[in-house]
Amino acid sequence: MYYVHLYGKNLRLPVGKIVCLGRNYVDHIQELGNEIPQEPVLFIKPATSIIPDGGRIVIPPYSSDCHHEIELALLIGKKGKQIAEENAFDHIVGYGVAIDLTLRDVQSRQKAKGLPWEIAKGFDTACPLSDFIPAEKVADPHALQLTLKVNDQIRQDGSSALMMRKIPQIIAEMSAIFTLDEGDIILTGTPAGVGPIVSGDILNAEIEQVGRLQVSVA
Repeated sequence: MYYVHLYGKNLRLPVGKIVCLGRNYVDHIQELGNEIPQEPVLFIKPATSIIPDGGRIVIPPYSSDCHHEIELALLIGKKGKQIAEENAFDHIVGYGVAIDLTLRDVQSRQKAKGLPWEIAKGFDTACPLSDFIPAEKVADPHALQLTLKVNDQIRQDGSSALMMRKIPQIIAEMSAIFTLDEGDIILTGTPAGVGPIVSGDILNAEIEQVGRLQVSVA
């Protein structure tokens, strides 16, 4: 079982599921040539996909095109179902830095066949994740700069202000489908600049006020 920690507090929660929102930044949607969705694009990563700061990414042998996607992560600290938008922040206990790794070639093949694409998103090491900071330490989660570097070169540099669906809407829509439990994690989408990583690369992800995360590729 994988546990997450909250800085400065004696809180250690087992991770249940990681619920992810795709296509939440217009510039990222456009760079991949996708349509802007009218409904939320949701998928789940298993807890076994998590690796901590300092971990090593292992790209599966069935892919030759693994992409990085920096995302703001939310840690759920209060169980809820069908959560109203006005109560959404009551369920967030912390914020963290995540990298949603995607096997882009596998995802494209699965989409073309009309098949699910969890094998492109949920493989072991597919979710590098920092520890979390208490939610009260972040003044406005919709005004944070997300930056990801590969080998010291900036690949992604965007603001959470560009989210199409804001956090209260994300939580309301997700909890209408999935009960959100203590220890569940939500990934909120990625800004533009996603790109491939290969063996030997070093990734540094940073979200202002939230923290940093460094991982390497085996």
